[in-house]
Amino acid sequence: MSNEPRDAAVIRSVDRAVAILDLLAREGWRSGAEVARELRVHRSTALRLLGTLERHALVERDPRTAKYRLGRRLPQLASVVTGELDLRSVARPVCERLAESTGETVTLDVLDGDEIVPIEQAAGSTAIVSVNWLGRRTPVHCTASGKVILAFAADPVRHRLLSRPLEPRTPRSIVNVAELEKQLAAARETGFARTFEELELGLDAIAAPVYSAEDQVVAAIDVSGPAQRLQAPGGPDLVGLTREAAADLSRRLGFRSRGSK
Repeated sequence: MSNEPRDAAVIRSVDRAVAILDLLAREGWRSGAEVARELRVHRSTALRLLGTLERHALVERDPRTAKYRLGRRLPQLASVVTGELDLRSVARPVCERLAESTGETVTLDVLDGDEIVPIEQAAGSTAIVSVNWLGRRTPVHCTASGKVILAFAADPVRHRLLSRPLEPRTPRSIVNVAELEKQLAAARETGFARTFEELELGLDAIAAPVYSAEDQVVAAIDVSGPAQRLQAPGGPDLVGLTREAAADLSRRLGFRSRGSK
């Protein structure tokens, strides 16, 4: 049996729900009858849609007037997108300059749920075949960014992520919690973390934390490239450059070092 009629009904309901949000954003408080007239639907249909949106806090109802307006959850949802866009736009020139000075691929990574996700990327001159890391989800325990963010995360977050089995991505992945905890402690002391072929064979990475104005680690700047190049002596000071870039981005986000007034 075809699901097309049901699919069409679901799509129509979503379209109408979006139309309601647009209407309330444009006009403010509106009753169910007014919403029904605007959407050209029966009042009972408008009230069902409004009830669903209200349950999800996307609209709210004044019990005295029985009118609706946009709900408290919308600013929360918008802040996620706005925060990421602001972070990306501020980080872009920093990532590009770091990629130019190191010659390697640079990403700005954030923790999303239980995984690391790059939201900005810049490719250096030696990254002849640049991998597109944007949006690619990776485990926290075998990425340099993941280690940095995990090192500075709140205790409940760190304990939750370390309480589950650490799956190996390569034979060099760190899957022993005690060993990983030592690396996280070292990252807190030194302000950076490294991986050595722990996500992919032949791939190394270095990452440093990015702080918000509220003194919270909100992201990490990551430099990655071929293991033989990142470990070669005589090259650029990758650790120093990565830490400097992360500190620069932190300052741009309003962070002031603990020693400054």
